[in-house]
Amino acid sequence: MAKDNLPISRRGLLKLSTTGVVTTAIPVTGFAEPSETDSKPTEQVVKLTINGDKKRLKLDTRTTLLDMLREHADLKGTKKGCDHGQCGACTVLVNGVRINSCLSLAVMHQGDDIQTIEGLGQPDNLHPMQEAFVKHDGFQCGYCTPGQICSAVAVIDEIEKGIPSHVTGDLTADIALTREEIRERMSGNICRCAAYPNIVDAIKEVGGG
Repeated sequence: MAKDNLPISRRGLLKLSTTGVVTTAIPVTGFAEPSETDSKPTEQVVKLTINGDKKRLKLDTRTTLLDMLREHADLKGTKKGCDHGQCGACTVLVNGVRINSCLSLAVMHQGDDIQTIEGLGQPDNLHPMQEAFVKHDGFQCGYCTPGQICSAVAVIDEIEKGIPSHVTGDLTADIALTREEIRERMSGNICRCAAYPNIVDAIKEVGGG
């Protein structure tokens, strides 16, 4: 190729490269334009039971269980904290097992039985764990309390079923409801007000420890 046909001289290219502004034009080929159907969210009907009530909800398949409870089932008791599964504020019971609802898609729970803080008790008929939290002042701002209580109920159930934790010493003996066991099992629930000692007292009372 003749020197005159070059779009830029070698000297000019070197100057541009030292300033970091050299660009190379690369033709874009082989990429299909997105169709209208690609951009539309996919919806699915989800049938499940929430606090004893059967629900049938048409949801975007990307909807988390947490957002479904708050935005579609109008149950605001379950709180959105970190939204990354690290604080435990969104803890609910699914078929009796506690989970972080922010990490689970609603469509994964076809036919499941979901229990939230609203399903544990009402102001005129509190669950024993709710009563214990009030008695022992197991909350301050109250934001983490729904998740704390749901986890606390699950903790007692886990111990009664003999499910060990990381600090369980003897795997062949009955598990004692010690403060160490409670702290370990509740470690996934963060209380920014640091009401931890009172929470432990509430759980011990309900569990008979």
